[in-house]
Amino acid sequence: MRRIVDAISPSHAAPPFDDADDGDGAAMVAHRNAPEADPACLYGLIGDVAHAGSEGTETNACAIAANFMAYLSCAVGRGVYLPIGNTWHHARLFCLHVGRSGRGRKGDAVSLVLRIDQALRAMDAVFAPQIHRGGLSSREGLVALMHDGYRQGRQDVPAIEDKRLWVVESEFANVLHQGRRDGNTLSAALRDCWDGVDLKPATKSNRLYASQPHVCLSGAISPSELTGLMSTRELTNGFANRFLMIWAERTRMLPFPKETPQAVVEHLARRTLEVLAFVRANRHDQRDHLRMELSPQAQWRYAQLYRGELNDDFGDGAVGALLERRAPMLLRLAMLMALTDLQTRIDAQHIDAATAWIRHATASVRFVFVSAAEEAKLALVLELSNRVLAFLRERGQATRSQISAECFRGKVTKARIDASLEHLLVSTPPKITVQWGVRADGAPGAPLRVYRLATA
Repeated sequence: MRRIVDAISPSHAAPPFDDADDGDGAAMVAHRNAPEADPACLYGLIGDVAHAGSEGTETNACAIAANFMAYLSCAVGRGVYLPIGNTWHHARLFCLHVGRSGRGRKGDAVSLVLRIDQALRAMDAVFAPQIHRGGLSSREGLVALMHDGYRQGRQDVPAIEDKRLWVVESEFANVLHQGRRDGNTLSAALRDCWDGVDLKPATKSNRLYASQPHVCLSGAISPSELTGLMSTRELTNGFANRFLMIWAERTRMLPFPKETPQAVVEHLARRTLEVLAFVRANRHDQRDHLRMELSPQAQWRYAQLYRGELNDDFGDGAVGALLERRAPMLLRLAMLMALTDLQTRIDAQHIDAATAWIRHATASVRFVFVSAAEEAKLALVLELSNRVLAFLRERGQATRSQISAECFRGKVTKARIDASLEHLLVSTPPKITVQWGVRADGAPGAPLRVYRLATA
């Protein structure tokens, strides 16, 4: 089957001002704006932290917010859960900050969060999670940070009771490098952590075990490293799509950035402590004790998104693979937004704030992994597909020639029409169906193709 978009290549691989041909002789300028986050992302406490860290500095507020969300989702722990079907979701996030070296201000984006953590520990250290900044190299090394206890010689090493672990990977390329080594199971372990699955020993000789881990991760990487090191394995095994990938670079140039006043840091730490006290994050032995729920308005909003953009089909390339987990990620984000309001009910405004993050992540992934020319092709396919859907809703059914002549007035090429029809046929679930029939007049030629809207 012919692919909708013939090739997916990193957006930074081609010169930014080259012209690309769309297949019909029309040239498209291969440049576009970098994605910018909607202000709706900066909700409540998360937004206040972001604004405080970006004021008077070059640091992108969205990057600060993403790191704070990863930290807060870790500190909250496994006590809070949201049941969806038979799955219990915890507010556990992996965030990946993508930006060019020297322009992403990736180190600065985590600095304020670390200062808030220090202030929080000074107030009540029991609420603060464990932080690991030394880099991850193996599954065994990760398990050792939150193990269930083991025997070393004649000595029993006691278990680490608090399973909350915030991993800060300032050089996320290291994790991708480790995943390429034969026999290294770090990426599989991180997948299990995102899912909340027990980390069992990888070999018979290693008896380290970690039950009910609550690991959250903040990573940073340049776009060239990300596209160069991300292998097909990471795309197909579900490792990459567990990360909320956001593009964020400096928004201004300031030779002398200002420091966030300590009084502001302590105020933000007190508000963070209120959230952690609300969820009883200090009770490490109590898991799944605080149930969250969606309000009727939030349920309706999420259902509309789930039937729509959360399951938009981006083809079978890198973008489709990287955006596969948008729905559960949105729920985790919405949980976090509600908790910052000190409530266990997720309302419509929490869904909206989480949706803004998902949209920014979607735009970021497409910006990094799809060239400008391919982005334009995909946009055209989606536009033509919507026109076909509207046409079929009005007519009920139509042949291939009727779609060409009546829907597009004969002004759209066969290749573009075929691409739009294929997109609708391979959507999940399919939006249209095609049936082959014999020509009514018995005339020779290929059988008629009749297209109809798919039944719900």
